[in-house]
Amino acid sequence: MSLPPPPPGPPPSPPPPPPAQAPAGWVALTLQGSVMTSNMIAPKVRMNGYPVPASYGQNPILVHPGRIRVDISCQWLREYGQATLDIDVAPGQTVPVFYAAPLHQFTRGRIGHEKQPRPGVVGLVVTLVVILAFVVAVVAAAVVAG
Repeated sequence: MSLPPPPPGPPPSPPPPPPAQAPAGWVALTLQGSVMTSNMIAPKVRMNGYPVPASYGQNPILVHPGRIRVDISCQWLREYGQATLDIDVAPGQTVPVFYAAPLHQFTRGRIGHEKQPRPGVVGLVVTLVVILAFVVAVVAAAVVAG
């Protein structure tokens, strides 16, 4: 048995190349703090409503160019430290974003394009002073009564 001869004419053309990808941009997201200085659970990050895996420190995130809404919050018994930032990313551009979680659960986080101070210092100091004053009062009452 022999194979039939190939059909006359030009050889078939190669398949077309895949379409070019649009140039992407980057978000250099820095979650300030660490497991020891903030929360054992890293903050939740959402970009345009979609969850993005992130950990403390710098997180380079590849994104499509255009307007991006960055929402970040912390979780410990309840959600706290919410912060939102709208950014515009141009093709090939890297946009720095910094987030600082609050020192307690009763205030919002801070987010911006530069390193952020930790919110909630006044509330933490007032709480610690009240606790210290209570301990001193109990010890003084025990010494006087004793």
